[in-house]
Amino acid sequence: MNVYSFIGKQMTHTPDTLSDDQTADLAEMFRLLGDPTRLRIVLTLLTETVQVGEIAERLSVSQSLVSHHLRLLRAARLVRHERKGREMHYRIHDHHVSCVIDDMVAHVAEVREAQHTAGQEAETA
Repeated sequence: MNVYSFIGKQMTHTPDTLSDDQTADLAEMFRLLGDPTRLRIVLTLLTETVQVGEIAERLSVSQSLVSHHLRLLRAARLVRHERKGREMHYRIHDHHVSCVIDDMVAHVAEVREAQHTAGQEAETA
């Protein structure tokens, strides 16, 4: 089995360890996260359990749109729900999803910082 080293982490899942079905499932998860509204929903759920109405209010979108996106995210096992009385509360499915999102947010911040620094260096040259 190939093991890639990635910034001190051992990457055990390589192209030759994933089946075609697993690769398709992974691609579908990333496709779902490519929609800005769905990504904002996932970001909202990173640190807390939130009900549909509150998600809609925070994101300034309709409850029906949030429900539609949550249905897709649940089917992909990116989020999960729990019933509290008559209300459904949603949260990130597990720590794997949280780690992926956290890492990508950090990556975007690093890229933006590098671009900002490069722009400042170009201005002073």
